[in-house]
Amino acid sequence: MTPLAELLRPAVLEDYLGQKHLTGPGSILRIAIESGNIPSLIFWGPPGVGKTTLAYIISKYTERPFFTLSAINSGVKDIREVIEQSKTAQGSAILFIDEIHRFSKSQQDSLLGAVEKGVITLIGATTENPSFEVISPLLSRCQVYILKPLDEEDLLELMKKAVNKLQEQNQCTINVVETEALLRISGGDARKLLNALELVTTIDNPQGKDLIIDNKLVMNVVQQNLALYDKGGEMHYDVISAFIKSMRGSDPNAAVYWLARMVEAGEDPKFIARRMLILASEDIGNANPNALLLATNCFQAVNVIGYPECDLILSQTAIYLACSPKSNASYLAIRTAQKILRETGDLPVPLPIRNAPTQLMKNINYGKDYKYAHDFKDNFADMEFLPDKIKGKKLYNPQQNQREEDLRKRLRSLWKNKYDY
Repeated sequence: MTPLAELLRPAVLEDYLGQKHLTGPGSILRIAIESGNIPSLIFWGPPGVGKTTLAYIISKYTERPFFTLSAINSGVKDIREVIEQSKTAQGSAILFIDEIHRFSKSQQDSLLGAVEKGVITLIGATTENPSFEVISPLLSRCQVYILKPLDEEDLLELMKKAVNKLQEQNQCTINVVETEALLRISGGDARKLLNALELVTTIDNPQGKDLIIDNKLVMNVVQQNLALYDKGGEMHYDVISAFIKSMRGSDPNAAVYWLARMVEAGEDPKFIARRMLILASEDIGNANPNALLLATNCFQAVNVIGYPECDLILSQTAIYLACSPKSNASYLAIRTAQKILRETGDLPVPLPIRNAPTQLMKNINYGKDYKYAHDFKDNFADMEFLPDKIKGKKLYNPQQNQREEDLRKRLRSLWKNKYDY
């Protein structure tokens, strides 16, 4: 049976929900679609926000030959076959590649010539930051559009359409009396919402009788039947969240369990390794600087090794990060600095630490009275490095772990009472 999400896939812009900043009247992308003048595009956004649907709508509006590949099961040979077919087509064909971040460098390289010459117009869809996952030469030839999670208004409208379709299919009356659980489960993901509705109306009501849907029913049915991890959408963000929180919470057992869930589902190991890189800095930081080194090496290693053996590298790193002492002092420091910057604007750089490459700059006191730290005892010179308006402001506050306590003692000996270390 055709999934509900596929049955409700819109074919025209007027029926497309969400992404008003891209498809609303007068928006840049909508103007391009309606004119038929489509550049190569990368759609970046979380699952279930309409990336694939928007690509199909574009193909219908432009009436161009349309080819689609999935990066999960396509290779260079498939790309070349599409390019050859496109050369005989009238006008530039559109090639839609789902999960383009899974393509290797060589696979992405094989697209370059055809995109540059206009043989194909590429539309790529990715849940990952294209700055990291799409090679620079290809990225420079594409416009990147960011798609956002659907808001409550869009989800309720989609829910209404879904209920009407389910009533028609099942020949019954469906009354949704509470929507909070469905909205919470969806998390802005249209596919999650539709799959949850479909589960509730088929598993809990196989005979197609009239049905009242409330929060309790939704949670009971969905929690029992969406337990399997689905890297394509269903539990993707829930499981990676559990993985990160387990390492942050210093539980190596839970961390390895959630890691195994992702590995068994075939999750991209680079996705897992990248999240551990972030955690190593955000949640461990200078409590154990080796954590970032190990996480970086892990990221590089999984690129070289790949599955199946890279699961050992991921496991070793996850256990190390979970067992490591924790500190978010570096995270708090940069966020505090950014908050001050937003509140105070670009404060002037103190004259002693300004660059003075010309005589004119030296004449107006750029660099005057600067103290070169290595000319002083302990390689330290007591001077002001912050703008006058915020001088003495402490942004980095070492936390209570052995390494940062050592840093605190050093800073206190250098700065005395200035920063209250």
